[in-house]
Amino acid sequence: MSSSDFVRAAVTPQERRLTLAALMAVLLLSSLDQTVVGVAMPRIIAELHGLSLIAWLTTAYMLTSTVFVPIYGKLSDLYGRKTILVFGIVVFLVGSWFCGMSGEFGDLPLIGDGMNQLILFRALQGIGGAALFTMTFTIIADLFEPRERGKFMGIFASVFGVSLVLGPLAGGFFTDLGSVNILGYNFAGWRGVFYVNLPIGLLALFMIIFKMPTLGRRVPGRVDYLGAIFFMAAVTPFLLALTWGNTYGWASVRVLSAFATAVISLGGFFAVEIGNPDALMPLGLFRNKVFAIANSGAFLVSMAFMGVISFLPLYMQVVRGVNATKSGLSMLPLLGGLMATSVLSGFLASKTGRYKPFILGGYVGVLIGVILLSRIGPDTTTLDLGWRMFIVGIGIGPTQSLFNLAIQNAVPPAQTATATSTSQFFRQIGSTVGVTLFGTMLTGSLLVELPKQLPVVPGMSVGKVDMGEAQSQAMNPNRIHDRVAQAFDDQYQQFDRAYHGNPAAVTAVLDNPAVPDGMKTKLRAGDTSNADQTLKAIRQALDHRLPDLVAKLERGTRVAFSNSITGMFKNSWAIVALGILIVLFLPEIPLRHRAKPGEASDGADDETHIVAAAE
Repeated sequence: MSSSDFVRAAVTPQERRLTLAALMAVLLLSSLDQTVVGVAMPRIIAELHGLSLIAWLTTAYMLTSTVFVPIYGKLSDLYGRKTILVFGIVVFLVGSWFCGMSGEFGDLPLIGDGMNQLILFRALQGIGGAALFTMTFTIIADLFEPRERGKFMGIFASVFGVSLVLGPLAGGFFTDLGSVNILGYNFAGWRGVFYVNLPIGLLALFMIIFKMPTLGRRVPGRVDYLGAIFFMAAVTPFLLALTWGNTYGWASVRVLSAFATAVISLGGFFAVEIGNPDALMPLGLFRNKVFAIANSGAFLVSMAFMGVISFLPLYMQVVRGVNATKSGLSMLPLLGGLMATSVLSGFLASKTGRYKPFILGGYVGVLIGVILLSRIGPDTTTLDLGWRMFIVGIGIGPTQSLFNLAIQNAVPPAQTATATSTSQFFRQIGSTVGVTLFGTMLTGSLLVELPKQLPVVPGMSVGKVDMGEAQSQAMNPNRIHDRVAQAFDDQYQQFDRAYHGNPAAVTAVLDNPAVPDGMKTKLRAGDTSNADQTLKAIRQALDHRLPDLVAKLERGTRVAFSNSITGMFKNSWAIVALGILIVLFLPEIPLRHRAKPGEASDGADDETHIVAAAE
């Protein structure tokens, strides 16, 4: 029996059950926070007056939660899983509490106004959040051998799917709640988006502190501070460059400088890690074919998955015209497919001891799903969209849990935490790259589609695509009407000034190709004898044209967004197909299981057997 078996044998069935329940709460806490905040953003921005800083609400959390993932993996080997998980939950809850209080006490010294406070505390949340996901799957590995682990991995992966629906619903509920007076205190509903983490987190924290046994085996060594510094110096500017690209331009000095800093720091990281016995991310792991190929496959499927779930709500809101809460509910078919195959593939992996057929089948399902999604249009019904999303969910399910299982099965038990955290890091980077890449493709396509689909309206032009403005217009049908009416009023005022002798207005009217030649001839000749009658006719013509033009603008906007989103799905085919090609080369090592009485233990010579099989 291996040392890891002794750890598992010392855990009672009741401790296992309580630990699993606590870990499910932890995972829900982590994944829910990533989906709940987006819905509340418009209300937060309105109350904290932070439109110019909106991107940093997401960027701050993304940066810290990604950078700290591998660091926690290494620290848990040195100081124990329970210590790191408790630390992560406490930091996450403190960050959530402070986020909810942002702006309550006015400007703070050194920090500034409520929006700056919220951004800082979101970063603090991310520092804690990085430990939650990584430690959850590492602790499952400590509790169960890979053969037993598959079914639990599948169940836990489905929790992430639940958050895809619960997050927008919870965010919509608290946002729509508005301001509520509770015992004389005026409670802003959006703050509940952060406070909701507290009861779930405190329950999980209590169970982990008092019911969870000490797991994992501490590995002698020291903290790789230099490696951590170079790692953060490489990842942070890389993620910032991805975030800034669409705002400042990919060829801007800011973005190119960030990428250059990332490359130089990455070189320093490799120099520090090579031959380092206490490396933050042992480079020798990448010689393990299962580790390298599985992480590549997970990276690509995360890109494709985030491209789908990030922009399908945009399709529902802008093209189909539903509100934020209903767009969250529309994701239920995807969630159903994801949960079903995530759990089923986990159980089948545990039963058969295999994982590659299920991962490959999942990838094929994703490819079929995105091909079907690329064929939707502006008139696609909710039912028609639903079954296509269900197929995507069926494909995504096995990839959510089994890549982790394959990686953990292919590395020595002493490297489980490091391998798990590295895998999570690649997934998060893949998700970030996916959202950025698909967002760039969508914006570029819209700049072509919108001028093609929209009628020309005097005083209105398409020079820059604002996703927030598009969603706002979809949520408020009168918004387009008001904008066109304002443009017509401005146009009428220009005619009025021209007919009353304003030289600049006369020039503008003469340069307008939509103005009839007869009207231009009179203006050139200074003939304004029938000015009042002419202006009345212009007013009537504009009022008559308004409803038809608004209808064409609404339809054109929906068609443009539909064409752009489906075009983006078509571009994802290549990413998914490349993932399938990579998975074909994934070695398959039979999942280890606990030895029965009288059998030789799989763990007797774990490291030699695993390394030999993976290379």
